[in-house]
Amino acid sequence: MANKKGPTKGSGGKHRNALRGKGPTPKAEDRVYHKAYKAKQVADRRKAADPRLAARRRAAKYTSDGADLVIGRNAVLEALRVGVPSTQLYIASHIEHDDRTREIIKIATGQGLHLLEADRLEMDHIAHSGNHQGIILKVQPYEYASLRDLADKAEKRAKAMEQVDSPQIRISARPLFIALDGVTDPQNLGAVIRSAAAFGANGVILPERRSASVTASAWKVSAGAAAHLPVARVVNLTKAIEALKERGYYVVGLDGGGDALVGETGFETDPLVVVLGSEGKGISRLVRESCDAIAGIPIDSQVESLNASVAAGISLYAVARARREAAQQQAQAAAK
Repeated sequence: MANKKGPTKGSGGKHRNALRGKGPTPKAEDRVYHKAYKAKQVADRRKAADPRLAARRRAAKYTSDGADLVIGRNAVLEALRVGVPSTQLYIASHIEHDDRTREIIKIATGQGLHLLEADRLEMDHIAHSGNHQGIILKVQPYEYASLRDLADKAEKRAKAMEQVDSPQIRISARPLFIALDGVTDPQNLGAVIRSAAAFGANGVILPERRSASVTASAWKVSAGAAAHLPVARVVNLTKAIEALKERGYYVVGLDGGGDALVGETGFETDPLVVVLGSEGKGISRLVRESCDAIAGIPIDSQVESLNASVAAGISLYAVARARREAAQQQAQAAAK
């Protein structure tokens, strides 16, 4: 058979895929047939078997960086005694028990907490410190109330008390809130919560920014008052105050340069918000402008200012006394 003349038939792109590159050459340790791959497998197995690394992995499962922890025997025991809501108790392996640890375990067991045993390295990793004394308590995040819920509950209670035939009960039941502006110390916050509960306040209001939050430290200082006194966090304290004023509340700011004394502003028997600022700076300008009155606490000139929690206790007592005196005057007037 004679050969045809002309161009020879080509592949027509049939083998184009075979001409494409395979990409960069894999590293030697990633090629299963290479000795570097086998060496890496051996090293990974040795690393996985390292007890210290295994402890770190277990510790990472136990807790997160954002967890609120109470560390040390005395601190944990106090937290459990006042009922700080908790989820887990970590106990070091081979711990030397004393009266504190025995009571801690007894209370934690009674509260139904998870008890987890961990070695020294795990405990150090969880606490981010070596000063835990073999005891760490993981605390639940605090559940804040909304400002609307706070006001609704306070007003509902006050309305119910209006039917009681007692001026003392009716006046003392009128809504009373404490708002903190720039108080950043959790222990101060805990002391304010304790004072607010002691003098019958309906709740505490905090701004979300530049403010302490209800941590385990604040809860402990409150001596358990944080369990039944609601705390609300608001995005903007000034707007929150304006919202309460629209509902009929009056606002008294506490400041050393006030034009009235605490308990003598004339708003004590009304639905009231007492605003406290930080020690030194006091309340901010916008919050101050939202107040109906600025009141001060008479103190010795040698003392520049009072701690926020001390000022809270004094002002709440002054409000309670003013309400009590107003109730006595109403009772005397009714008796005539």
